[in-house]
Amino acid sequence: MSESVQSILRCSLEVKERILKNPALLETISGVAQAITSAFRKGNRLYLCGNGGSAADAQHLAAEFSGRFYMDRKALPAEALHTNSSYLTAVANDYGYEWVYSRLVEGIGKPGDVLIGISTSGNSPNIIHALKAAKEKEMITVGMTGDSGGQMKGLCDFLINVPSDDTPRIQECHITVGHIICELAERQFFNEAS
Repeated sequence: MSESVQSILRCSLEVKERILKNPALLETISGVAQAITSAFRKGNRLYLCGNGGSAADAQHLAAEFSGRFYMDRKALPAEALHTNSSYLTAVANDYGYEWVYSRLVEGIGKPGDVLIGISTSGNSPNIIHALKAAKEKEMITVGMTGDSGGQMKGLCDFLINVPSDDTPRIQECHITVGHIICELAERQFFNEAS
């Protein structure tokens, strides 16, 4: 059993090593943190969306921004788009699940806001529609996907495509990368603000 645990941990570490050895991907991660910091400085907001485990990651990362990460500081305007169950179930019922995020982006998104769409395949219809709606609203679009980037690839100003096609390993890296972005944005925003 312990060999299985070691094997799984090695697989997880190998994917993170691939990210570490990819200068372009590292630059993209840094660029996302800078874009979010710039948006906050201009009074804009950060929105996140995903399905299943990716929805949990979206909510987790929104909480890191709006609550706290390392610093005791003012809250930052970040929100996961799936947390209003009445809205979500009404739109899914009336229009279809593929529209649950795009309608919310249409309603509350403003130019200069940031939308992070999380999908391991890069092909989730509701995330794709949300990114299209964000583009129409002149928002900054960020995709967190697996290796290929899927259909999201062409819709993102920043694409963080984790170099793997194994869903659990991709999701582990999404939360790691999300934490890195939180830490960098928090440092940049509050160190420069003080």
